[in-house]
Amino acid sequence: MPPPISRIEDTGIPALWLQDLILKIMYFQGYMSGFKIAEEIALPFTGVVDILMETLKRDKLVEVRSSQVGLGEGAYLFAITGTGINRAREALDRCQYAGPAPVQLQYYVEACRKQTRRRIQVTSAMLQEGFSSLVLSERIISQLGPAINSNTSIFLYGPPGNGKTSIAKLIGEMLFNQSIYIPFSIYVDGQVIKLYDAVNHRLASREEVTPAGTGTLRAGMRRDPRWVYIQRPFIMTGGELTLDGLDLVFDDTLKFYEAPFQVKANGGILLIDDFGRQQVKPRDLLNRWIVPLENRIDYLNLHTGRKLEVPFDVLVIFSTNLPPRELVDEAFLRRLRHKIEVRNPSYDEYREIFKRVAATKNVKYTDPGLAYLLQEWYIKRKRLPRASHPRDLCDQIIDYARFTNQEPSLTKELIDPAAESYFVEV
Repeated sequence: MPPPISRIEDTGIPALWLQDLILKIMYFQGYMSGFKIAEEIALPFTGVVDILMETLKRDKLVEVRSSQVGLGEGAYLFAITGTGINRAREALDRCQYAGPAPVQLQYYVEACRKQTRRRIQVTSAMLQEGFSSLVLSERIISQLGPAINSNTSIFLYGPPGNGKTSIAKLIGEMLFNQSIYIPFSIYVDGQVIKLYDAVNHRLASREEVTPAGTGTLRAGMRRDPRWVYIQRPFIMTGGELTLDGLDLVFDDTLKFYEAPFQVKANGGILLIDDFGRQQVKPRDLLNRWIVPLENRIDYLNLHTGRKLEVPFDVLVIFSTNLPPRELVDEAFLRRLRHKIEVRNPSYDEYREIFKRVAATKNVKYTDPGLAYLLQEWYIKRKRLPRASHPRDLCDQIIDYARFTNQEPSLTKELIDPAAESYFVEV
């Protein structure tokens, strides 16, 4: 848990920079109480914000408009002055970030080291329980265990529709019962890197984030409020991934950075779905990650020319339905530690999947009905079963049953139209 802050020096951020942050927030929001300002910049009022406000008042950048007797200086209502507005505009020209105060890069690196995912080890029993919702062969489970414990990279390949993405998501869920602290943003040489992402990061249950974006602690908890408590990240990216997206993304309008996917995923999992279909070539992507995958360190670039060294504590999962040899050569495949083929289910596995899906969707299952489906729509047509077919076919059967006012069931009258509208002969 990040230690509490009692002085401005504890923040590691220059006092002038924090004053500008307050002025920018007041420029946007108008009249604010001392307590509200402290909440917005995620710093304690006593010992930090009160001293910053005293300096701003002395320099005639803010003024007290009203006060409530007996509630202390934190209840004073402050307003930004004309001089303060001018300084706020100058600060906004440099950077428009106006949120929780950032954390020094060195503190973030240290936090990654202390909360590393490499301490997590899974066992066979954990995997059996974690993957109980899927029908997987013992071969796959016996390969997944060492791959997860390696904490490096996993290459899932095989035909589409057999659960590669579902496997990756379940690996992520196995980590969701563990949580870590990350800062809202990071400070480097006057630059801000926004790290916390409300879309990709899931808050841990014992803390919540207020609408203003600051951490609200349960009673009795004391820590640095610039950090947010999240479940270990599971971040998925697909065809939208580009090489530029793997470096710091500088917004020319807002004048601050957005952390790339792999930094947001630190301490968790990064899933590259549909690998090979990205806008970036697979070879270029793996070239970019040769050093991070082997040394567990990544290098990012500021537009000022400075290169940052950040942890690469990420389990990278590549998922593809393209033949591996079409994506990369043997030398690159060697750098991907664990390569696991997710094959088509056997007929027994297909039957078990269909029974589970039918029970979930309230479709009446019968062995003769499934035998008819397999014989007429798979064996005769030389079609291979896929793990996703039972789910999709049950949905088709339900649609036709509703239209014909029948009970959804595995009958010839419902199987044939459902299969005919689902399968495409190529």
